[in-house]
Amino acid sequence: MDAMNPMNKKVRVGVVGASGYSGEELVRLLLRHPGVDLTSITSRQYAGQTLAQIYPRFASYPLAGALRFSEPNVSSLAQQAEVVFLALPHGVAAEFAEPLLRLGRRIIDLSADFRLRKAEVYREFYGHDHPCPRLLAEAVYGLPEVYREAIRTANLVAAAGCYPTSILLPLIPLLRAGLIDPHGLIADSLSGVSGAGRKAEPDYLFVECNESLRAYGLPKHRHLSEIEQELSAAAGRDVVLQFTPHLVPVNRGILTTLYASPREPVGDAGARESFQQNVQACYRSAYLAEPFVRVLEGKSLPDTKNIVGTNVIEFAWRLDPRTNRLVVISAIDNLTKGASGQGVQCLNLMCGFPEETGLPI
Repeated sequence: MDAMNPMNKKVRVGVVGASGYSGEELVRLLLRHPGVDLTSITSRQYAGQTLAQIYPRFASYPLAGALRFSEPNVSSLAQQAEVVFLALPHGVAAEFAEPLLRLGRRIIDLSADFRLRKAEVYREFYGHDHPCPRLLAEAVYGLPEVYREAIRTANLVAAAGCYPTSILLPLIPLLRAGLIDPHGLIADSLSGVSGAGRKAEPDYLFVECNESLRAYGLPKHRHLSEIEQELSAAAGRDVVLQFTPHLVPVNRGILTTLYASPREPVGDAGARESFQQNVQACYRSAYLAEPFVRVLEGKSLPDTKNIVGTNVIEFAWRLDPRTNRLVVISAIDNLTKGASGQGVQCLNLMCGFPEETGLPI
């Protein structure tokens, strides 16, 4: 690829599992990406039908009437695509990743199969042995703001999960700077129903979700495994997080509230002022140049309506003088920055495109 003109030649891309919510969002982003030629989309359910037939919203794209869903086949995918996205459930993605890597293709996995570094942790949280544990050491965790340089040269990228993204990006700089105590961290998250995936289960039917709020996945949600892994890496010691996810009756979006204690005492006004200045400087240093991170200042607080459909995370923070706790609130779109948009951000890094290419801000 021409380094001076990275979009001189388009990259051929395939999507395995293009009929789920994340798969549909991924197709939306790839159709408008100027450096991508979307060559293959798979779905056992819709095999043989065109993209326009299944998703009329894409009918205005010239490709939509010709591109057909196919049964997922490793050989065909390897022939048609240089980079393959896996938008599949955990446990299934690994079945495609290993043979595609052997055939020289680069993989961006949106599932949880390669996010963890230890097979025993995967077994603990997912309830079965990892399908190909030898690849865990090769995979790069797909959080571009943290692992940008490693992603550029990776052949296997495991895009970070939606809840983890909303928690890690606000907390990692503070832990690295030693500003907050790694003990006693708490995260409460509210997620839209699309976070559960496109499936017909009673818990996610309209009548069950509408006008209803509920917690779930207690006390050990699966995403805790990758969250604690990355928080521990940032802190340089084991971190245990209290995490409570909630289902809320909106289509998409995550709002997370984080609670942390300052590492040093902030009992007087001078210490509180110094701590707040340090937090502000820490976030500016970490994220001022980041195109998809918006740190709010003044009285503004995150609102999911401001980030739905974008690849942006926005967050704000307050130091509560009554409790001397730092409160950080973040908002992301679970399907974009929390999944497919993050995957495309990784694609841009891997293929030498400007990082914002094809991504809505």
